[in-house]
Amino acid sequence: MKNLLIRFMLAAALTLVAFARVSSAQAQQADEDRAPATPRQQQPAETKSPGQPQVPAPSGYAHTNDAQTRQALAFTGRIANEKGKLVLKDPVTKMSYQLNDQSKAKPYVGKQVKVVGKLEMNSNTIHIDTIEPI
Repeated sequence: MKNLLIRFMLAAALTLVAFARVSSAQAQQADEDRAPATPRQQQPAETKSPGQPQVPAPSGYAHTNDAQTRQALAFTGRIANEKGKLVLKDPVTKMSYQLNDQSKAKPYVGKQVKVVGKLEMNSNTIHIDTIEPI
């Protein structure tokens, strides 16, 4: 009976050690699988002229003189005149975005609009594809 109790305790101890190792390995793998806090850097798809240095752009952005989104995004807000320039004022984020094509935006001054375009991150400028009232 004493021999059986010792074997049972030994089996229980080995089982606990095995579970602890598996849990530790799973936790370590979960840490490695987690996405990094900053976007991964990758080489841009566009080619540059030899006079301009190539700098990796964050994934999801095209590399121009300023970082610019690759795909068009939709922005909503009111077209307003700030310091002689037309801007899109987003009431939710409290951001003002410069607009690259002032002539496209001019008919919508003071109106709520949806602007679809690519955002130039460094200058906070939207390169307008389309603009329409909402």
